[in-house]
Amino acid sequence: MILETRGVCKNFGRLAALVQVSFAVEEGEIFGIVGPNGAGKSTLFNCIAGLYRPTSGRIFFAGHEITGLAPDQVCRRGIARTFQIPATFHSLSIYDNIRVGATFGAGRTDHVGDILDFLGLAPQAHNPARNLDLYTTKLVMLGAALATNCRLLMLDEPMAGLSLVEIQRFLELLRRINEERHITVIIIEHLLDILVGIAHRMMVLHNGEVLCIGSPREVTRDSRVVEVYLGKQGEVPHA
Repeated sequence: MILETRGVCKNFGRLAALVQVSFAVEEGEIFGIVGPNGAGKSTLFNCIAGLYRPTSGRIFFAGHEITGLAPDQVCRRGIARTFQIPATFHSLSIYDNIRVGATFGAGRTDHVGDILDFLGLAPQAHNPARNLDLYTTKLVMLGAALATNCRLLMLDEPMAGLSLVEIQRFLELLRRINEERHITVIIIEHLLDILVGIAHRMMVLHNGEVLCIGSPREVTRDSRVVEVYLGKQGEVPHA
């Protein structure tokens, strides 16, 4: 396995945002983390990526413990992540935004051109990031993460705000990242149907706890998942 958490808890004062979260991700997987808003998904990402220190529990990456490491240390070990809110360096070009990722992580700046080509951004490479639409901004964020030369890519609701056509394009790009670049991918979503067609396995969080882990077919047929989602987004999609 490439990532494992053991009994991770995170408290903010009296609020228990994560309660004994244990799961493992196999190398080469596309792993989905789903749950209603406030389930603890982003808090879990922040603990893994080093933005938060878990109140208790342990986190392992590629067989080595990374619990409590700073974000730059986690990144240099091979984990890259994006955030829910799109953010780029507006005054920099697309090329330079992606180059920042290469210098921050364990990547090399001579890979930036390859990443631009892979993402279809080469024709716009010298455009300033301030002029980009939402979809292209998300591609730039993705490119900066890839430029770190990561082994594990963690994406926090990357399809939020995109049209249905853009979502399908983005999902296909994630398949290519997984299959062609051999990068393990973890995607946070609060809508099950977005991940059912792409994730190899999924974990459902609810109120900071693991509700279930399994294949999309197993998850969408779990009575506990149906109870959580029924009435929130209509009929639970089936794999």
